[in-house]
Amino acid sequence: MATLAAGASAKVPEVRDIARIERIGAHSHIRGLGLDDNLEARSVSQGMVGQQTARRAAGIVLGMIKEGKIAGRAILLAGPPGTGKTAIAMAISKSLGKDTPFTSMAGSEIYSLEMSKTEALTQAIRKSIGVRIREETEIIEGEVVELQVERPASGVGAKVGKLTLKTTEMETIYDLGTKMIDSLTKEKVGAGDVITIDKATGKISRIGRSFTRARDYDATGPQTRFVQCPEGELQKRKEVVHTVSIHEIDVINSRTHGFLALFSGDTGEIKPEVREQINGKIAEWREEGKAEITPGVLFIDEVHMLDIECFSFLNRALEDEMSPVVIMATNRGITKIRGTNYNSPHGIPIDLLDRMIIIPTSSYTDKQTMEILKIRCEEEDCEVSEDALMILTSIAMATSLRYAIQLITLSSLVSRRRKSNEVAIEDVKKVYSLFLDEGRSEQILNEYQDQYLYDSKLPNIDKGAGGEPMEA
Repeated sequence: MATLAAGASAKVPEVRDIARIERIGAHSHIRGLGLDDNLEARSVSQGMVGQQTARRAAGIVLGMIKEGKIAGRAILLAGPPGTGKTAIAMAISKSLGKDTPFTSMAGSEIYSLEMSKTEALTQAIRKSIGVRIREETEIIEGEVVELQVERPASGVGAKVGKLTLKTTEMETIYDLGTKMIDSLTKEKVGAGDVITIDKATGKISRIGRSFTRARDYDATGPQTRFVQCPEGELQKRKEVVHTVSIHEIDVINSRTHGFLALFSGDTGEIKPEVREQINGKIAEWREEGKAEITPGVLFIDEVHMLDIECFSFLNRALEDEMSPVVIMATNRGITKIRGTNYNSPHGIPIDLLDRMIIIPTSSYTDKQTMEILKIRCEEEDCEVSEDALMILTSIAMATSLRYAIQLITLSSLVSRRRKSNEVAIEDVKKVYSLFLDEGRSEQILNEYQDQYLYDSKLPNIDKGAGGEPMEA
């Protein structure tokens, strides 16, 4: 007769179902790059519209990443505002797999943190590197034949019981302690259930109900899952895989209260000695086959906001063997490198640009703009008439795509006020008159600037392709 000694002292955590709330984001409709088997970009696929050349280039880069041949390089997405640079970065991340870490940050973000700029970049880089840690654990898996619990007649004292488990080949009776009885009661385990018991922690998990008890209608509910009776021995060794980022390991080891450091807010700067020890330990795990590194994606938007010191740091960080895939985006043309008096393409030093695979993006056509607006209407659960969609497309081409997307939700709210389920032309016209775009705002300021606090006319700016003033 076996005894579950480990489970007697282990506390089984209570598992609760938590409803997941997802906010509709600007790029929540992106599912992938939308390429076929020949790496040709479909016109509309996986939430992506147009930008066939850029998406095809991103698909080739994706192949390099999967083959591990991206080391020492970075990717730069360069193009005018509103041409899908962030969407392409998100699509590359989605195409790499569910467990691939993805960290998104803005170039100006590092100036608002209470730590040095290089420390902020180091933390962002290490957040983007995942570690798959494998460990073996002993479990007991079987079908419950019988569960007997004896309670003291007085109602006071320790409860004792016996649990009979079986597989297709063997059957064993286990003595139960008070903790294990409480755990089984909490999980509502009964005869006919297939369960697993972790010997190290004592955690009990219900896999489902045995097919042999499929006729016990009274004991089953609509959500009951039926499974086969386990085969082989009751005690088995099972491999468990945990995926964490290196930054999470840094945080846990840099604080005295360990794991709780993840929930304590700002971690501050982490000592280099701690990182060196963790790198050494991860290297040992990799040699022993206990862990493997999963390079993720670090996306730096508005990269021209970084200064010369940050660019110098990134130059060195890209050469590290534990570097993630760094994707940068910028909408600047030839402009000053922050922290210097020198001009450079995209505001990035030439030596760093030389390491980059530059993917250009271009403006959308009328047809592509309409497709994007259709997708956003579906994502925001908004019914729009054909005429209203054409008006929105015209507005997007005359002003900007982002402005037209903002009008979708606003028009939907106006249509609901008149108790209509579909956005009509009058709804779009109403919100267009209520909310200004950039061009009309500039025009009004030029006309009525003398009524504002400081009277200064806006100069006529001839904008280039990158959205920046063209210098003489």
